[in-house]
Amino acid sequence: MGCFSILKTTMFVFNGVIFLGGLAVLGIGIWMKLDSSSFAKILDKAVPQLPQLPHVAYLCIALGAFLLLVGFLGCCGAMRESKCLLVVFFVVMLILFIVEVSGAVVVLAFSAVADIFVDHLKQWALKTLKEGYGRQDDITGIWNTTMNELKCCGFHNYTDFSNSFFYQEHANKYPAFCCPANEECPESDIDKNKQGCLHKFQVFLSRNGKIVGGVYLGIGALEAAAMIVSMTLYCQIGTNL
Repeated sequence: MGCFSILKTTMFVFNGVIFLGGLAVLGIGIWMKLDSSSFAKILDKAVPQLPQLPHVAYLCIALGAFLLLVGFLGCCGAMRESKCLLVVFFVVMLILFIVEVSGAVVVLAFSAVADIFVDHLKQWALKTLKEGYGRQDDITGIWNTTMNELKCCGFHNYTDFSNSFFYQEHANKYPAFCCPANEECPESDIDKNKQGCLHKFQVFLSRNGKIVGGVYLGIGALEAAAMIVSMTLYCQIGTNL
């Protein structure tokens, strides 16, 4: 009985946290939907270069509702000792676990085509830097955010802007991100030590890849533990009466 009570409490606390998290996310989504003007102002101040995201509210509402459902199933299934709710909770966790494992397998299976992806990314990046940067607001905003956050210049380096639309329209000067004084400058004043965004992104991935993988494994372990606990409770219900 002592072990059974501990499992019930663990299940309740674990899913209670999920329930409260879902409630918070749902509340944020509803607030974003009802008071979109205030949210837009906050988003604009926090990330001025990032285009507005009109569907974020719906995403938060959907995610919050899903977390609420999962938390409710787990909490009620444990405390009411309902086999039906525990089975539904187990199935939901199993589906999530299978989706995550499938995603990991797909990523590993297609890692061999990474070079092809980089080639396509390179073509897109150089095209947008040459033709769209300084001309199209969305392209300019994306690149400004990228170069500002990664502290980089161009895709490979500053030469990606040579003879570009921006270069010609700004009296043969390069963007401020490529210059030491954060002001548009000619090639003679370029910060030659400023690396391209591709290199910076690769460094970022190498430094944070293990963290992302650890978080991914941690989530999978929690889901597996939740399934084990839910099935243990399911099997114990009826034998502890």
